[in-house]
Amino acid sequence: MVKAVFLDFYGTVVHEDGEIIKKITKIIMESGHVDDGNKIGAFWWNEFQTMYMNAYGEAFETQRELEYKSLVKTLSEFKSTANPAELSEMMFAHWVKPPIFDESKEFFESCHVPIYIVSNIDTDDIISALDYHELKPAGVFTSEDAKSYKPRKELFQLALQSAGLKGNEVVHIGDSLSGDVKGASALGINAIWLNRSYKEVPDGVTAIGNLLEAYDLGIEI
Repeated sequence: MVKAVFLDFYGTVVHEDGEIIKKITKIIMESGHVDDGNKIGAFWWNEFQTMYMNAYGEAFETQRELEYKSLVKTLSEFKSTANPAELSEMMFAHWVKPPIFDESKEFFESCHVPIYIVSNIDTDDIISALDYHELKPAGVFTSEDAKSYKPRKELFQLALQSAGLKGNEVVHIGDSLSGDVKGASALGINAIWLNRSYKEVPDGVTAIGNLLEAYDLGIEI
């Protein structure tokens, strides 16, 4: 019996920061020594991912810290004169007031079991975004709370323990195959991939195109 839904937030309930990243990349390209924005994006992402995967336990750093550090390294790599603090603020402004997907509020209103947000973004940013859209989940669990990022197990374990639930009593919905599906499945949580772009679905993965399609799976939530 499903007793709760764990829900990723950015890319699942609200839009990711892809458009802001494009704007920042353009600024770096125009203010630096590079003629291919793809090179900037690839370098920045690799720097962030390396920091991100090593940020847990005593070595944990928040998303804001990691984004800033990886951005500074990216500006240096491409000899950009742009101000990292100003570029970071563009991202952070998005995080606290992100556009919401059309069906998200309806999903919150129609779900019959408690919804818990389980997200890699910093706690204050999540709370600000929830307040901005007047969404009221039963609880919020973040990487900052767990000192660990998905797909590592600590965040999911914290959410289960704090909510008093077992893995088989929860459905987790998220837009990341690695972070959400792999991470949740490793703890016996029934994971659903929110595949808004309708990419090819790997074998053994349950996928939906929007949140409301979760009701079509025959799961009572």
